Amino acid sequence: MPALQFGTWPSPISAERVASGGVSLAGPAVRGAHDVAEIWWSEQRPDEGGRTVLVRNGLDRIDAPFNARTRVHEYGGGAWWLGLPRADQPGAVYFSNWDDQRLYRFSVGTGIDPTPLPITPDPEIRHGLRFADGCETPDGESVVCVMEDHRSGALDSNGGQAVNSIVCIPTDGSAAEDPTRIQTLVTGADFVAGPRISGDGDWLSWFQWDHPKMPWDGTELFAAPLFDDARLGNSMLVAGGAGQAVHGANWRANGDLVFSTDVSGWWNLARWTPGTFKPQSITALDDGEIGYPQWQFGTQRWIELADGLLVVALTRSATDQIATVADDGSVWVLEDFPCASISGLAALDDELIVISASSDALVSVQQVNPLTAERIVHRPPADIGVDAGWFSIAEPISFASAGGRTAHAFFYPPTAPSIHGLDGERPPLVVMGHGGPTSHSSPALSLRVQYWTSRGFAVVDVNYGGSSGFGTDYRNLLNRRWGVVDVEDVIAAAQYLSDTNRVDPARMTIRGGSAGGFTVLAALEQSEIFAAGTSLYGVADLTLLATDTHKFESRYLDNMIGPWPDDEATYVERSPINHTDQLNCPLLVMQGSEDEVVPPNQSEAIVAAVAAKGLPHAYVLFEGEQHGFRQAPNVIRSYEAELWFYAYVFNFNPADDIEPLDLG
Repeated sequence: MPALQFGTWPSPISAERVASGGVSLAGPAVRGAHDVAEIWWSEQRPDEGGRTVLVRNGLDRIDAPFNARTRVHEYGGGAWWLGLPRADQPGAVYFSNWDDQRLYRFSVGTGIDPTPLPITPDPEIRHGLRFADGCETPDGESVVCVMEDHRSGALDSNGGQAVNSIVCIPTDGSAAEDPTRIQTLVTGADFVAGPRISGDGDWLSWFQWDHPKMPWDGTELFAAPLFDDARLGNSMLVAGGAGQAVHGANWRANGDLVFSTDVSGWWNLARWTPGTFKPQSITALDDGEIGYPQWQFGTQRWIELADGLLVVALTRSATDQIATVADDGSVWVLEDFPCASISGLAALDDELIVISASSDALVSVQQVNPLTAERIVHRPPADIGVDAGWFSIAEPISFASAGGRTAHAFFYPPTAPSIHGLDGERPPLVVMGHGGPTSHSSPALSLRVQYWTSRGFAVVDVNYGGSSGFGTDYRNLLNRRWGVVDVEDVIAAAQYLSDTNRVDPARMTIRGGSAGGFTVLAALEQSEIFAAGTSLYGVADLTLLATDTHKFESRYLDNMIGPWPDDEATYVERSPINHTDQLNCPLLVMQGSEDEVVPPNQSEAIVAAVAAKGLPHAYVLFEGEQHGFRQAPNVIRSYEAELWFYAYVFNFNPADDIEPLDLG
């Protein structure tokens, strides 16, 4: 085995492979049963410009330029759903199209025109009406979904913010020409989500919440009788309220409404039966969760199989597992199914369809027997042509942080099947901080991690205080302390690995996107432990974020920092842009030109400050990208640019042939 300097290892995991293996799978959904079942999912493909394609049984079902992606809340999710088959047609598919944000209907079947038909109007203001998270009415004549209204009349009536409501839309396309055909069912709350109709068609359930809460802070679950003319009866509060986060509600075959609630301090399942006053607990976990922060629509983490068995995506310490729920509420993990993260569940008779990834396999679509773990692969993991010996397997670590807290992370040592480092040399470290910040990193195989480890870098992916997957108390650690707790934990992770002689203390860098980019900038200013940093569409000025971002997150900082403008002094104090005098290392900044979540002015502000200070830096602006890089050429360039940057900082020659950055 040759000995090579860490960071210079030649790796088959190229930036091109990262991009090609970065296909994001979501859904899934099932229509029909047994051998004639239709299994649907969506694929977001970097090599098609980031287009989201709907797939049925492995075959693409919408052609370019259609792109099944919604801008509601700017984070999307719930952009498509299936209708039920009828006597005269096989069943419709509904999706929100990215380019115009109109809702479309189409069917797939012999002799049927598959061309998507718009069923909502094209407003004068581009993207003026946006749709997501719906379901079809039992008669197939309408869909019920979330509508976000950005038209001037709505903005004027709502203090300049979009109006969110639950609406009923005829499926015959008549509303495309006559907007008055769209009937409003639920309005008044700042946000609504998850409209679902009971199996008998008699009830509609939904969630709602108001500023300044986020959906993981405090939501309310309502239900109301649904009449044949799409009118609602008197609504009733089923669960939720201040300090309780409920989500993922749907109806069981027996008529019960099942949902996730964190009233116990961990997301557990509960049920409500129409005609009763209070919901009843189903599970009582105190070391795991059946729930996830609702950054995107459609985050239901349970399904019911045909035989009535409940199957759940169980999260323990940021690691997902498939589990079943017994009649007494006990939860049994399917140990024989390798899994690390789950992004979707659906029922197919007495089996489930699961989209998941494991520690050594990329995301796939599989059919699983929940009792035997026998499975059929419907969409195998992407074949990147790389031997598994190149994959670094996540090692969960916990370590002491400030204030006596314990923080958590996944550590990945440098790994290659035929290379090792020089004698006496320790590897450079890449510290990663996830976005959100109320989300978490999982130990699932990620080429975005393996790109570094296969070249001789160590990586630590930090689930700092405030991350989900560890219970409500841990998730709430960032309340009023964003820019403090997360920064303390990423610094502590680097210090822990340095103190235990696993990495080179002189060659540690930190990278992160969005909220993770904010943590990068703050950590570089609050500590000298890092030799460099990379901010991907990161927040530099909290005052700008408080006054120039989209509706969904426009009051997020009330909890994370404090109410604006009352706590303006805290915003100023926590903003990295105001402490660039403490920044003393090279910085790489990358940004999408069309980012509505963290606009380019955030990156441009920190770049200007770094340039004025004379620090080595580079700024890469990707035209046409939003919040996150989805187009293959941009994904490739971002990784190669970052590798070149670290090679410059740490003074080594990478094995890759990379176009240099224009350093300032």
